[in-house]
Order: sequence, then structure tokens, then C-alpha cells
Amino acid sequence: MEPTLLDGDKVWVNKLAYDVKIPFTEISLANVSDPHRGDIVIIDSAAANKRLVKRIVGLPGDVVFMQNNALTINGNPAHYEVVSEQPDAAIIIEELPESTHQARVSRSYLSRNSRSYGPVEVPPNQYFVLGDNRDNSADSRIYSFIPREELIGRSSSVVFSLDRDNRYLPRTDRFLADLQ
Repeated sequence: MEPTLLDGDKVWVNKLAYDVKIPFTEISLANVSDPHRGDIVIIDSAAANKRLVKRIVGLPGDVVFMQNNALTINGNPAHYEVVSEQPDAAIIIEELPESTHQARVSRSYLSRNSRSYGPVEVPPNQYFVLGDNRDNSADSRIYSFIPREELIGRSSSVVFSLDRDNRYLPRTDRFLADLQ
């Protein structure tokens, strides 16, 4: 999820964002609200056999199409702006309907096989998710659509962050930082 999340970030997860569940289980008692485009969600993925952190870009009924990392939802292309250039990647702002966030795209020719996808229609009660590190993300392009019952919760902030490259010293500027 780089640049939104960094290695060493610990995020706050609101497990009541979408459902009220029986404590210590994944059994839903009631739906509280529906996920929105742009939400950063924690997924208990049966296909991946692990928990994932991804961003919802396609809602049930949406037609999602991706051509060379340029996203189109329901025939409306996303708007892009380059924020910073790095030797191996570019950080961009991706503006989707109802959502704007940063993403990272690689300059490497080795990672171009997952840059195009679809068009596909998102089935009822399922979601299309992407990682913000587009060329280094196992997301719906690999695991397919995410069923609503696999959504654990929504994350909107970093609780704390430890920098692995700097002897695990805290990144105090990321403590309680909002995620976009």
C-alpha cells in the first residue's frame, strides 16, 4: 500500500464500520453501513489465505477497466497527476469518483503484466480492490473480487510506525496520521 502505508506502520481498524459481529468470530449480526469507494479495508481473504490491506475502487455493479495502470470506472476515466518522480517509480495522485488518493507506479518493464485488466462488472455483494503500490500488489487482479463477508473493517489512521531501515526507531510524524 505504499505510499499510503509504509513498512512498519500499525493501523487502527474499525471493525464496526460495516457490520456488528459476534465477538471473537466473523459472524455478522447486522449490517451497519456499506463500504465506499476509496475506503482502506482489511480483508480476511480466503483466496490468499491471509489478511490483506487494500483500497476499494469498484463497488457492486461497477464496470472496472484498467489499461496500462489507468483506471476507468463505469466509463469514467480516473484523473492522474504526478506528484514526485523517483528513479524506480513515480508517485501519482489518482482521482476517482468520490475518492482521491496517492498511488505508486513502477518504471520497471518487469512488472507490466498486471497493468491491464478487464473490463469486468463487479458482482453483487462483492468489491474490486487494488493496492496503492500498483505494480507490486496482489489484489483483485490476482485474487478476483472480494466478498463483503471477508471485509474485517476499515482503517483511517496509523496508530504508530517503526522504521525498519533505521534500527526500528519510531517515525513520530506518522503517529496518529490520517490515511487518505
